[in-house]
Amino acid sequence: MGYGPAPHLYPAQQRYPPQHPNPGGGFSNPLYAAASNVLGMGPPPGAQIPPGPPMGSHPGGPSYASSYTSYRSSESSIATSYSAPHVPSNNYNQRPSSFPPVDDGSEIEPRPPLLHQDSVSINSHKTKAIDLSAPPYTKEYIDQYRQRIKADPDPEAHFLYAKYLIDAARKIRSTNKDQRSAKKYTEVLIGESLKVVRRLATQGDAYDEAQFYLANCYGTGSLGLQVDHERAYHLYLQAAKQNHAAACYRVAVCNEIGAGTRKEPTRAANFYRKAASLGDTAAMYKLGMILLQGALGEQKNPREAVGWLRRAAEQADEENPHALHELAVLHEQGQIVPHDPLLAKQLLTQSAHLGYTPSQYKLGQCYEYGSLTCPVDPRRSIAWYTKAAEKGDSEAELALSGWYLTGSDGVLKQSDSEAYLWARRAANKGLSNAEYAVGYYAEVGIGIKQDIEFAKRWYMRAAAQGNKRAMNRLTEMKRMGNKRLNMARPTRQQAKDECIII
Repeated sequence: MGYGPAPHLYPAQQRYPPQHPNPGGGFSNPLYAAASNVLGMGPPPGAQIPPGPPMGSHPGGPSYASSYTSYRSSESSIATSYSAPHVPSNNYNQRPSSFPPVDDGSEIEPRPPLLHQDSVSINSHKTKAIDLSAPPYTKEYIDQYRQRIKADPDPEAHFLYAKYLIDAARKIRSTNKDQRSAKKYTEVLIGESLKVVRRLATQGDAYDEAQFYLANCYGTGSLGLQVDHERAYHLYLQAAKQNHAAACYRVAVCNEIGAGTRKEPTRAANFYRKAASLGDTAAMYKLGMILLQGALGEQKNPREAVGWLRRAAEQADEENPHALHELAVLHEQGQIVPHDPLLAKQLLTQSAHLGYTPSQYKLGQCYEYGSLTCPVDPRRSIAWYTKAAEKGDSEAELALSGWYLTGSDGVLKQSDSEAYLWARRAANKGLSNAEYAVGYYAEVGIGIKQDIEFAKRWYMRAAAQGNKRAMNRLTEMKRMGNKRLNMARPTRQQAKDECIII
């Protein structure tokens, strides 16, 4: 029942070749962007483009409300898989052999070298490290803790004791050799913990942290509880009445999507505002997007929206990097806030370092095309695309396919098989441009044996999603009838001369 903010992508953009100068003078090297052109990938982020869907939309993605389907505490997640047509047997179970073995220069800090375990000075003595901040998880200590807590009137102390019991149960269960006795003892500890939490959440002056914690347990079905969204919502609401910021956010999400209660957009907007006013970072971001888009019945208010996004950006962390990315997009567009490509790059970089996949992909584009004050830098482009692809981002996977198609001297070795496998990986997730790319590779025979019927199937998948290039190829193939097409594979010189491979 606790729902965290979903990654918020920048608007979808039409794709065409780079035609703009890079900051260092001259035009961006068409060679490096050539592969992206053949795969139908993105234009230079700094180029003039037709207006896309409203900010926050994403082609083929979930709606704005329904995208909030995971707990901000990361206790559960749902992965969506896509089916794909039959692959020829020689490539059926293959995956990209590895991520490109490159770094991105100074943008990504290198991992520090590991120290050898025996690297000690002559006069030093090896001693066992002891973490004094972690309490021991022994039966004797638990019994002593239980006796001490009885005389403590502070609800926070009892709540910490309950959480300690849960940690102790997990530790004992994972380390005890006698699993039968460990299972029985840990069940007792979990039961005692739940009893304490329930008492704190429901009796006397209810403790808001206990209410919030118990609501999470009902929402995720943890600690042996059955999932009960209505109970979770009720507990969130009780904690929200005590001005618990995160609980206010959860109440807002529940009212927005109708989880444990009926859908009430106006009530949802009010609780988002309350949570944001109480300092909840996710709520600040969400309220900013609501006011930017005019969602949940609220009037558009760009000025107030930017204010909330900036406040959220000031508190950004690994769980809440979204506002940084949205502000970067706004400064790139220059309509609501001043056009500032340098600031946009800085915001994207900060968000990317916090692990936000859309920002990592966007920086890959910037270094590929030389936009937002970024130089054209294949090494950094590939490195950022790789970071996004490691998290399963289909656009980044297709971008890596493009880089493998042409390769980059001194950075990435050209590989037809890797180009095909990365495109296939993205196509299996339903990305229409990747579906088109797989069809093209099969038609030409790049990384896979030439197979016209197999190519047609992938073109049809892409065309079903409105991909015009796939539609054109199918029309041309129909016109040619049963004649075997002899399409020449694209050359690097063609990429340089024409900026378009096909």
